[in-house]
Amino acid sequence: MPADLSGTWNLLSSDNLEGYMLALDIDFATRKIAKLLKPQKVIEQNGDSFTIHTNSSFRNYLVKFKVGEEFDEDNKGLDNRKCKSLVIWDNDRLTCVQKGEKKNRGWTHWIEGDQLHLEMFCEGQVCKQTFQRA
Repeated sequence: MPADLSGTWNLLSSDNLEGYMLALDIDFATRKIAKLLKPQKVIEQNGDSFTIHTNSSFRNYLVKFKVGEEFDEDNKGLDNRKCKSLVIWDNDRLTCVQKGEKKNRGWTHWIEGDQLHLEMFCEGQVCKQTFQRA
């Protein structure tokens, strides 16, 4: 049975955000601001339908999808690229593969104990983030 990722999650730690953003060609000023932020994730899960809000004092991002159905994703406010995304369950991990301009791009969410983990990857760079339930 897939995990229930629903909830409000506050960022605890982030490792290699700079390297990940460099792989996405995000400009210097935006990278410096992003490294100072402590975003909050609000995940709404209804079966295999998801809405994920990532909120910060700088920018907010919203993505909606259904597991197993490819969708067009507009990363406006992130790296401003469009891609085809497909999210699947890999055991208890929610994994997204994003096809587009950048190679080997995507992310994985999973829960360990009372923490939400997120790995974002792009062109060999991996950013690891840990969130605590609010």
